[in-house]
Amino acid sequence: MANARKTALLALLEVRNQAYSNITLNKFLNESDLSSADRAFATALFYGVLDRTITLDYVLSKYIKTPLKKVSDYALECLRIALYQIMFMDKVPDSAAVNEAVKLIKISKNKHLSGFVNGVLRNVLREGYSLPDNNDEKSLSVKYSCPVWIVESFINDYGIDNAIALLEHSLKTPPVTIRTNTLKTDVDSLVDVLNNENITANASTIDNAVEIVGGIDVTKSKAYRDGLFHVQDIASQTVVSVLSPKSCERVLDVCAAPGGKTFTMAQYMENKSEIIACDLHNNRVDLIKKGAKRLGITNIKAIQNDATVINDSFGKFDVILCDVLCSGLGVIRRKPEIKYKDISEYEDITSIQYKILENAATYLNENGRILYSTCTLRKCENEGVVKRFLDKYPQYELKYQRTFMPHIDGSDGFYCALIEKSR
Repeated sequence: MANARKTALLALLEVRNQAYSNITLNKFLNESDLSSADRAFATALFYGVLDRTITLDYVLSKYIKTPLKKVSDYALECLRIALYQIMFMDKVPDSAAVNEAVKLIKISKNKHLSGFVNGVLRNVLREGYSLPDNNDEKSLSVKYSCPVWIVESFINDYGIDNAIALLEHSLKTPPVTIRTNTLKTDVDSLVDVLNNENITANASTIDNAVEIVGGIDVTKSKAYRDGLFHVQDIASQTVVSVLSPKSCERVLDVCAAPGGKTFTMAQYMENKSEIIACDLHNNRVDLIKKGAKRLGITNIKAIQNDATVINDSFGKFDVILCDVLCSGLGVIRRKPEIKYKDISEYEDITSIQYKILENAATYLNENGRILYSTCTLRKCENEGVVKRFLDKYPQYELKYQRTFMPHIDGSDGFYCALIEKSR
């Protein structure tokens, strides 16, 4: 499995430079000739190390005298990969974890650090390691490999018990749920088709949702190519059911890419009337167009548009979805790289979210409705933005709001608020 370790290593080095984890890993896996078992091992290493970086670095810092930021990136990633196997992969012999790390160093330009890597790991094996076991922010940060500012945010917004549960779930493997394309098939038929492709699938308790068992990449299936479903978490499927657009209504999706909620809305609308689906970047607009074509959806018009600027050509809409950009703290178990962003990156985010919601409201018909949603669990980005809007515009009324919690709802962390405009 040496090549699997190297694949994970190279992918980790790239993702540290602000790359997307899923796209980065898929690129390296597709470029490799790894067996299915080695691909699975590389994937486990990649996401495991990414998930547990803060924990791993805490242990390594006890055995390395210089600050870790001064250690070669390549050597540090080798150390992390080996330590992850030692701490969290019981089936991998400790000696194998160490020896393979040393081999990776020796075939690199950092080969002069092979003794350093070997020495650090041997010391870890000889002396052992321990993690803090208190419930203060710093201890929880190390234990659950989550930056202190996120730990503090969870505690302040939801209390210590919910915060710990959220942190525990952030390290678990997320479920894979798909949305049946009701324009082409139904749940029972889709389950049969997938089972015939040796994909274990079960109908969910959520209407038209199907749960996939076993971590299989369903986007490689014929059923996917035939447009029988799209991948979508149950929280996202549920918030569209709250909005429940009708076939006679004109719909705007102001931040639509990659298009999952847009596609589900089109299915609610039976592929009738019109959905204007927008994104700031043209390459992401193309994702919406490609997805709609695969699913056989024709009532979506995907365009490039800046949601923070009023577009006078839009006209009026009966239904508007504002699934705004956010800090993404509800989906860190799917995209662990998110949690390593600096809090300063979110300094102006609530102002942008509010501006998008405020602009969207100008397009709304009398008695129309807006769904404001995010995939974060920061109340300042959720309830805070909605309250600010409602306080300024009394002609709008909050009809429904909900926060989806992974440890309670079995979904991604998500928030939605249904707002209606009265006459």
